[in-house]
Amino acid sequence: MTKNLSERLKETAAFIQSKGVKEVEFGLILGSGLGELAEEIADSIVIPYEEIPNFPVSTVTGHAGQLVYGSLSGKKVLAMQGRFHYYEGHSMGTVTFPVRVMKALSAHSIIVTNAAGGVNTSFVPGNLMLITDQINFTGDNPLIGENDEDLGPRFPDMSEAYDKAYGKTAREVAAELKITLQQGVYMGYSGPTYETPAEIRMSRAMGADAVGMSTVPEVIVARHGGMRVLGITCVTNLAAGMQANLNHDEVVETTERVKEDFKSLVKETLKRL
Repeated sequence: MTKNLSERLKETAAFIQSKGVKEVEFGLILGSGLGELAEEIADSIVIPYEEIPNFPVSTVTGHAGQLVYGSLSGKKVLAMQGRFHYYEGHSMGTVTFPVRVMKALSAHSIIVTNAAGGVNTSFVPGNLMLITDQINFTGDNPLIGENDEDLGPRFPDMSEAYDKAYGKTAREVAAELKITLQQGVYMGYSGPTYETPAEIRMSRAMGADAVGMSTVPEVIVARHGGMRVLGITCVTNLAAGMQANLNHDEVVETTERVKEDFKSLVKETLKRL
């Protein structure tokens, strides 16, 4: 008999706790090229995804595929070094399952990071962007189907998908560290193709500042569970029609270049949350 979501969550959480994971305050979801932050977690416990019941395995280059638990900036964190994407053929439920697990392990907040294409004409590759809101353009929603009231309400309010107080702290930290921190709306596509120039013009007309293929489902599920969210994007390239061509190597190369700023921003912000 197939287990329902809450049974799978209990099984996964119990397994992770059996590895020595205690209370979690913040979940961290580390995107393309940004997973190195997990290596700075002190007293770490590392659990490869393939060992975790009900977890799939990440298949994307630049994603390590493991959970890392320990202390970062004085907070107890559980980091996903590599995330799951809808375009890999996973269901939305699978993509967002780790966020449910973080909540089951008592995390009250998540910090989501990603690499994205800049749509705002004032952005340059290598900018970091505080996500202030999102547009779900994936054509799907992780909450479709039966709702478990114990996990969250049938119709969650998304008026403050990204926590304003957390965003204010991140902006203050960026100013002190002299890091340029843009801010704007992240629009989630399903992928795996990069967008066409016409789609980018549409995205800009609809109010998007950056486009990517992740984050939106995880944030919907985090808010469904009452978690607070901080989102930071690394603008790795200008979107289609704004530069000559697009490739994943450039994404990895740009995150490599700005990762020290990115890590400093996340660590110092986390310390103050």
